Amino acid sequence: MAGQRIRIKLKSFDNRTIERSTGLIVESVKHSGAKVSGPIPLPTSIRKITVLKSPHIHITARDQYEIRTYKRLIDIYDISNETMSSLMSIELPEGVDIHIEQ
Repeated sequence: MAGQRIRIKLKSFDNRTIERSTGLIVESVKHSGAKVSGPIPLPTSIRKITVLKSPHIHITARDQYEIRTYKRLIDIYDISNETMSSLMSIELPEGVDIHIEQ
């Protein structure tokens, strides 16, 4: 498996949980002897939602809410069987979406 690359993409609504998750992944991969590039922060996507406070009397009064999605990218090189087993045994916190591609 030497010479291959694994790309891990992480998404989360909470900045602290995604930082903790990337730290766990990088630490376990470095411990297994593989090379790590990252975590690379990708642009945060912000989804804004505007809601009317009162539809009849105060038509111009509105509340605005936003949902921020934080993203990180990790590339892993020189993969071994120990690296794969350490990646599969990591317990990530809830709220972190992980996508692994080769």
